[in-house]
Amino acid sequence: MKITRIAQVGAFAAVAAIALAGCSSSGSNGGASASPSATGVTSTIDTTLSGTITAGGSSAQANAETAWITAYNATNKNVTINYDKSQGSGGGRTNWLNGAYDFAGSDAPLSADETTKSAALCTEGGLNLPIYLDGVSIIFNVSGVTSLKLSATTIAKIFALQITDWSDPAITADNGTALPAGPITTVARSDGSGTTQNFTNYLVGTAPSVWTHKAGSSWPITGNVSLQKGTSGVVGAVKSGNGTIGYADHSGIGSLTAASIIQSGTAIAFSADAVAKTFEVAATTKSNGVAGDLSQVFDYSKLTAETYPIPLLSYAITCTTFKDATQAKLVKSYLGFVASTLGQQVAAKNAGSAPVPDEILTKVQATLATIK
Repeated sequence: MKITRIAQVGAFAAVAAIALAGCSSSGSNGGASASPSATGVTSTIDTTLSGTITAGGSSAQANAETAWITAYNATNKNVTINYDKSQGSGGGRTNWLNGAYDFAGSDAPLSADETTKSAALCTEGGLNLPIYLDGVSIIFNVSGVTSLKLSATTIAKIFALQITDWSDPAITADNGTALPAGPITTVARSDGSGTTQNFTNYLVGTAPSVWTHKAGSSWPITGNVSLQKGTSGVVGAVKSGNGTIGYADHSGIGSLTAASIIQSGTAIAFSADAVAKTFEVAATTKSNGVAGDLSQVFDYSKLTAETYPIPLLSYAITCTTFKDATQAKLVKSYLGFVASTLGQQVAAKNAGSAPVPDEILTKVQATLATIK
């Protein structure tokens, strides 16, 4: 049998860790499609399905994936979902292209070359489906400093190793007061990282005269840089050091403090509302050419004093056509829940992310309906 959203909410309420206070339980959708409504974008979970989904990639998605899996299994316990966050976005895409994963979690869409390669796996090619919206936080650990404000130019100069001391005049100007003198150690990802992709997209888009490197998933700077694997590696290195500064998905920064980012003269701390506003004003769809693809690009010239300047958008990357029709049903069912309003509320509650807009979720559901 299939259950409606009414039944889903009842099942999820039994799971204390993902209880969704304030989530409306009215409305249902008994079909395979989804559409915006007063209750948002709805989906169904087929409780007759059983099997195993193998996936992995983005460490930024990890907290959300844990919550999604728990919520999904509250309704269907016969589907096992394994998500490996240790691979990072680059490893996730590689393993998916090699046929090891049913879907990859990635904070960057497939590159043109990867899209071409995906045709061997998927016939028509791979699909990039937005499922997770968060922000890249600039995290720091400086003795005696409890708050920090940084402009795009200053951030670019710090990570390009052009600013090397916390007493630099540019940092003083951003904060209105001098910070204690001391060397800066930057911390970056050593692995192929979608978080790096999102961060360098921002640097290229906002400070191109300083950040002259191309945006990409591999960190381009060598020298006084502590390179660490995964979000946890970056967070751990910043936390254990002094004078350290790094970047990480906001949901993974733990007890560390994040800088407020100066945009249009205003210092903006991360919030779900602010990053949602960023998506609203700056994101547009740029398809990879595969029917149903929903890759997004951000126009950083459209940022305002109400937007968090460093968004992180993460995708589920999967096939248009599976070699195993049963596996396709499993993936469509799970991602259908993830890409529902309820699924996004689960992520927001447990990972602190912003819900992907219903307009995009509706398009994701339409694409999922075409997968076979």
